[in-house]
Amino acid sequence: MSFFRRCLENEPVETSAPCRLDMGGTLDLSTFYLPLRHLAPCTFNAALDMRTRIRLLPHTDGRIKISSRGFDPIDVESETAPFSSSMGLMMAVAAYFNADGVHIQIDSSSPPRSALGGSSVAAAALVWALSKVVADEERPLPDPGEVARVAYAIEQSVAGVPCGLQDHLAAVYGGINGWFWESGDKGGSYERRELIAADAYPMFNKHILVAYCGVPHVSKDINGTWVRDFLAGRQRDTWRRIIVHSRQFIESISDGDYRLAVDAMNAETNLRVGMTPGVLEPMGRTLVAAARDLDCGARFTGAGGGGCIWALGVPAQIERLRSDWQAILDERPEAALLDVRIDANGIL
Repeated sequence: MSFFRRCLENEPVETSAPCRLDMGGTLDLSTFYLPLRHLAPCTFNAALDMRTRIRLLPHTDGRIKISSRGFDPIDVESETAPFSSSMGLMMAVAAYFNADGVHIQIDSSSPPRSALGGSSVAAAALVWALSKVVADEERPLPDPGEVARVAYAIEQSVAGVPCGLQDHLAAVYGGINGWFWESGDKGGSYERRELIAADAYPMFNKHILVAYCGVPHVSKDINGTWVRDFLAGRQRDTWRRIIVHSRQFIESISDGDYRLAVDAMNAETNLRVGMTPGVLEPMGRTLVAAARDLDCGARFTGAGGGGCIWALGVPAQIERLRSDWQAILDERPEAALLDVRIDANGIL
């Protein structure tokens, strides 16, 4: 009987991690933050209480099974598990731990391909779950930063496109953070700054609104365009300006100045739309326009191209926007407002 099967027959393992909202994404790709390091590139994210849950159960020796809502179950030999399949990232994480005899159950409370960091969140949660199985006195549980680094390295190795780290960091740490890339003085590739204390999250929740457009996002083409243009020397000044607005957004959130944060959010979104109009699909454009009509900020999550839109503003305007957005979302059966709050916890 395999090691993992034996351990899981004694006690199944369960873990979870939160998805996130973000601003300034793509700057966490080394393609961007290394040559722009002198400008202190940074990104913002906020963990949401829509969590991805992983449950590990015993399975047949020599095989890996993966079950996830919205996907057909996969049951394959562990030694030949395809990393190019829909569950290739999960297979690659299992291979990193040399795991077999495992049934991986994935239950995500966020809509499929909603651009809330779902695949990275699942990878981080699975790294944490498998780490729990193998942990002993000689191999203690990794700290959250190490979980994020392992999940990121595995995703980068199988994705076929450059990947960033901020989604994994939001998943393992939770909360509301600014991430400063290649800070150097700390000896790592990033510096974390907690922007709002946990006891202030209930108030921050009143400043945000999140909508799922009902169209799954496809970010590879958008990210690929940004990377190709940047490498070719195009749009460099645009990315410099994106860094300025991202820094202003982070500083404004930390200071509680939501007026300046809204301005920075809208300016950053304008720059992205100018580079790649496809970051906002038709309903996304309508939602953004409605938010701006009420002096709120609005931005796509992740790399856009479908998925979610989130808004920021003063609570009174956010409440007015709620009804306006609901009327827009009612035009598409799959679309919906998401009932979300900031999650102070990362991996559990």
